[in-house]
Amino acid sequence: MNAEVSDPLILVDRVGAITRVTLNRPRAINALNTEMFEGLDAALDAAAGSNAIVLDGAGERGFCGGGDIKQIAFGGDPRGLFGAEYRVDYRMSASPVPVVALMDGIAMGGGIGLGGHAAFRIVTERSRLAMPEVRIGIAPDVGGHLLLAEAPGRLGEYLAITAGEMTAGDAIALGFADTLVPSDRLDDLRAALAAGGDIAATIAQFAEPAPTSPLIAVRDWFDPIADAALARVDAVTDPVGAAVALVTALETSEDERARETAAVVRGMCPLSLAVTVSQIARTRAESLDVAAVLEDDYRIVPRFAVNPNFAEGVRAQLVDKDRNPKWIPATVEALDPAVVAALLAPLEPGESGLGLPARS
Repeated sequence: MNAEVSDPLILVDRVGAITRVTLNRPRAINALNTEMFEGLDAALDAAAGSNAIVLDGAGERGFCGGGDIKQIAFGGDPRGLFGAEYRVDYRMSASPVPVVALMDGIAMGGGIGLGGHAAFRIVTERSRLAMPEVRIGIAPDVGGHLLLAEAPGRLGEYLAITAGEMTAGDAIALGFADTLVPSDRLDDLRAALAAGGDIAATIAQFAEPAPTSPLIAVRDWFDPIADAALARVDAVTDPVGAAVALVTALETSEDERARETAAVVRGMCPLSLAVTVSQIARTRAESLDVAAVLEDDYRIVPRFAVNPNFAEGVRAQLVDKDRNPKWIPATVEALDPAVVAALLAPLEPGESGLGLPARS
């Protein structure tokens, strides 16, 4: 599909037994903005009675590159924007009409929020998935902490603190996707789903064995280091201490791979690192579900959006593109625990949550 300037940003097409919903902003890798969240909300309503919702992205570059970061940074009301996004993410996860997410190509940040909680999560040989938020001065959101917390071993922490990228094989092995379908068979898959019948059985007809996961091998050296470091500090109650312990353990390891990883992590936003490590630990310890994690995101991430580090991260990555952010403070060791505690604090008077259904 080629999008013209006047084309709607969300395309909705009832085809046989399915409702096809397409993110239609290909020049921006279908980056999500307020108008698109409104369109997705309406699309979910319009899909009532379908056998499945097939969610995909226009263009050749990818499913969804994430939220429109510039709109978030410079567009005014972060709570309104994040609220609209997270409610749509929840509706995708809980939709009575099963969502089949075709995460072909790039699927990052907000794209994970839409596709990563769907009933059927499909990747292709071209898929590249990531939660790169610590690189721009916020924390993984859109319910991503749940997927990170449920990844094998400590791979959730590894992905989050390095802003790492997953191949299709990685995404399946780490629980971000379910099935590989070759990209040149997606049209055939859509047609078969439109014909009706059992969704899982139809997808299985087009599936190929999952590729190997290079990231799984990271566990061999990263898990022992992270386990030892985080066993000494409660990341939920002492986020700064946990972040310092983990970075220090990587830097002082005899394993060259750990020291190289530490150098990468040192380039990320220190405030983001502390909050991220803490939130993964809390999500895991309390067995939070999608709704609870999205409520957490809505409490915390809008506070990040008005912190100077977020504007600096956007400047360095997307505006000036010098890839040289000046974080405040510059290191995890210099973090003020009170600042981190304020980001993680309960809702303040006048702040409301998303109102998502609590787990019974």
